[in-house]
This record gives sequence, structure tokens and C-alpha cells, in this order.
Amino acid sequence: MAEQPQPISPLKNFFAGGFGGVCLVFVGHPLDTIKVRLQTQPKPQPGQPALYSGTFDCFRKTLVGEGIRGLYRGMAAPIVGVTPMFAVCFFGFGLGKRLQQKKPDDILTYPQLFAAGMLSGVFTTVIMAPGERIKCLLQIQAATGETKYSGSLDCAKQLYREAGIRGVYKGTVLTLMRDVPASGMYFMTYEWLKNILTPEGKSVSDLSVPRILFAGGLAGIFNWAVAIPPDVLKSRFQTAPAGKYPNGFRDVLRELIREEGVASLYKGFTAVMIRAFPANAACFLGFELAMKFLNWIAPNL
Repeated sequence: MAEQPQPISPLKNFFAGGFGGVCLVFVGHPLDTIKVRLQTQPKPQPGQPALYSGTFDCFRKTLVGEGIRGLYRGMAAPIVGVTPMFAVCFFGFGLGKRLQQKKPDDILTYPQLFAAGMLSGVFTTVIMAPGERIKCLLQIQAATGETKYSGSLDCAKQLYREAGIRGVYKGTVLTLMRDVPASGMYFMTYEWLKNILTPEGKSVSDLSVPRILFAGGLAGIFNWAVAIPPDVLKSRFQTAPAGKYPNGFRDVLRELIREEGVASLYKGFTAVMIRAFPANAACFLGFELAMKFLNWIAPNL
């Protein structure tokens, strides 16, 4: 295994992780909109076609009906959240590694890297859950023809007014169920690929841009392979009317399996996988480039 980089400063993590997150959202949000609309579309009446026949049909109808802005619907919430979220995410991963090291130069095993990644998923849920709730509601309202929320801030205000902080954080448990194992897979895969792509005698910090893109993109695919089923449940639960699922995700799971079968847990799979590689490649490239820049201008920060 190639030498692993040591944990970086929280401040550098904040800026580099935030920049990587902005890159991820900008590249991946259009397909995230398609994913959420596919996951939350109502079951068609007998004899009636589904609102969207698939990923490309949803993309075409959104683009024709709403223009390019429709694909970026609800992006303000994740953009506002990405800087602290990815700062906390990368900080949580670094902290998870540090907690498992007996000495600063200890090289961690892949199960230890997975555990460190899971810790980052716990950290990010506090920021991720309300942002996901607002994003999903804004993404589906245009498709339903209603305009209940004028934007991210208005959505947050209405949710808080209707149900308090619990309304804003609806779906937190499902966000944890999605992000904890998925983050473990995400970071472990990225570190594994960086190690095997590093030439003998070289440092992982010297990886070329194409290799960083490949490692980050493939890490995103592994992440979403784990995350899709709880993500489907989360999207359904977060956009459902109040009181529809009194027992939480168990009611959502039972309804989906009963009415649409096990395959419904992988709704939006195509959109997710098309999005996963470029979005996460952009994220890790942005993070690595920002980190190199910060190390250059402030090596002792």
C-alpha cells in the first residue's frame, strides 16, 4: 500500500472541501433533479402511462417544459450547504483516521479507512438532512404544477412554521442510513484507488489529474451503489405530506415493496450512475487542487 497522506488542518479542509463540494453540485445537480423526480413520481392510474418513462424521458420533459433552469431547480440549498458539509465531511474522515492511529505515521488498513469514512457520514448528516429536505421539495414542486415555495429560504421558513425544527429535519434517520455506510465505501474506495494508481516510489500527492478524476469518479459510483435504496426511501419520506408515514421509513418501505416491488428501491438508478462519476470526479479534483493551492500559499496554516 502506498503511503497515505497525513490529516490536514481543519481550516484547509474547510476551504478545499467546500470548493470540491461546489464542483460536485454544479456538475451533478441536473441529474440529481432527474433522480428525485423519478423517485417521487406518483404511481400511474390503471391504464394510464407513468409521468416519466425513464431517465431520458424525464430529462427531455424537464428541459422542454422548464428550460435549463429546471434542471438546476433547488440548487441553492445544496450550494449553501456544501462548504460546511464537505468541510465537515473531509474533516470527519481525517479525524476518523487520526483516532485509529497509535502513531502519526501509522498506515491504516482498508477496514479502518471504511470506519473513518462512516464517521464522516455521521458528521455531515446534521447539515445534509435539512438541505436534502428542502432540495427535494423544490425539485418536485415544478413537476406537480404547484408553487408552494418561492425558494430555499421560503421553503425552510414554511417548514419551520408548520412543524418546527422537526419539520426541517424530517428524514434525518434515513439520511444517516444512507450516508454512514455510503461514506465509508466512498472514502475507502478513493483511498484504495489512489494507492493502486500511485507508481512505485511515488507519493499519492503526486497523482496526475486523469488518475484523480478516475479515482474520484469510481468512488462516487461505489458510494451510490450502497446509497440508492435508502436514498429512494428518504426522497419519498421527505416529500410526503405530514402524517402519511406515521412509522417512518418502515411504512415507506412496506408501501414501495407492496405496490411496486423490490425494483422500486432502485428508482433513478440510471440517473444516479450517470451523475456519480463526473460529479464525484469533479469533487475530488476540486478538493485536491484547492488543497495544493492552500499548501502553496499557506504551508504552515
